[in-house]
Amino acid sequence: MISALSATTAAYLRAAFLAAALLALSGCATAPPRNSQSICQVFDEYPSWYRDARAAQKRWGTPVNVLMAFVRRESDFREKARPDRPHFLFIPLPRKSSAYGYAQAQDPVWQEYKKENGRWFKSRKDMDDSLDFLGWYTDRIHRELGISKWDPRHLYLAYHEGIGGYRTGQWQHDAHLLQTADTVDQLAREYGAQLQNCR
Repeated sequence: MISALSATTAAYLRAAFLAAALLALSGCATAPPRNSQSICQVFDEYPSWYRDARAAQKRWGTPVNVLMAFVRRESDFREKARPDRPHFLFIPLPRKSSAYGYAQAQDPVWQEYKKENGRWFKSRKDMDDSLDFLGWYTDRIHRELGISKWDPRHLYLAYHEGIGGYRTGQWQHDAHLLQTADTVDQLAREYGAQLQNCR
């Protein structure tokens, strides 16, 4: 009786320890790369991100350098990035958008992406899923607006404004957004050149 109880207790303790270990691992955040100006160093630090970006490029056709430039701009490689919460005096107010994760995907379009791609366990905090989302959405931009997947500037403008927002053309009068799109374009081109020399 005592040995049976001990075996049961030991099995329970093993299961509890395993559950605690898995919970601790899931809570570990991935730190941003030490040098995000160099895509080679980013991929040296996180080799799985290169595999994820290549998989997204193969599936959707958007180049690795463009995908990674979007992630750098949107979240600076922070997995839990979200817009700042405004305050009134000391009272926190609602965030201006539901953007979250590496790609800063907003709730409605993220739900649409999950519905179309049939996977329940996708997460905006996973680089794999974020890059696949970016590939899916830039492919949609290409199909609906005719923007080349090799045109980071206009892809980013349509990504930021949404397809309907891009069609209105209001972005043409937003100096800050145009400057940001130019920055993304330049970064994508730098990443593309660097990729030619990565080991």
